[in-house]
Amino acid sequence: MIEKYFFDTDCLSAFLWVREESILVKLYEKRIILPSQVYNELKRVPHLVSRVDALKKNGEIIVESMEVGSMEYNDYLQMITDPEEGMRIIGRGEAAGIAMSKRRGGTLASNNLRDIKPYIEKYKIPHITTGDILIRAMEERIITQVEGDMIWSDMIRKRRMLPEATFSDYVSNYHKLEEQES
Repeated sequence: MIEKYFFDTDCLSAFLWVREESILVKLYEKRIILPSQVYNELKRVPHLVSRVDALKKNGEIIVESMEVGSMEYNDYLQMITDPEEGMRIIGRGEAAGIAMSKRRGGTLASNNLRDIKPYIEKYKIPHITTGDILIRAMEERIITQVEGDMIWSDMIRKRRMLPEATFSDYVSNYHKLEEQES
């Protein structure tokens, strides 16, 4: 089975803002799914949606919708309007990505851990962030750590919220966490 990656607005736009979507294409070739809610959020920024449209035209990104009344659509509605006890209302893009990942199988790509963590833990949804993507790109020799630092810095300049000041700091802390878990 081919692994699908359901991208939320924040994770995808981090790469779009700095014109580094080619990293995503190289890592997840023809496996990137954008919920229609995410695509609609991106329409608010014309130059970002035009970059997505170019990726769509080349078949690198697929925009998918949920069928009204389906189980995944009902999950989505619940997350954005009336979440189950102990959960919080979350944004449309995050909720759509979670609902699709949960029902269709696949990995959720989102940086908004505060909002999504209870859901991904409860439903055991695989998850990646911008940092994870850049580490994988470095491991696969798509970028170097120095290039990762430049991309990270550019993302922060474009007001993307990232957990560390530099990519190198993220790499260092990531490897420390891996050591603790093993």
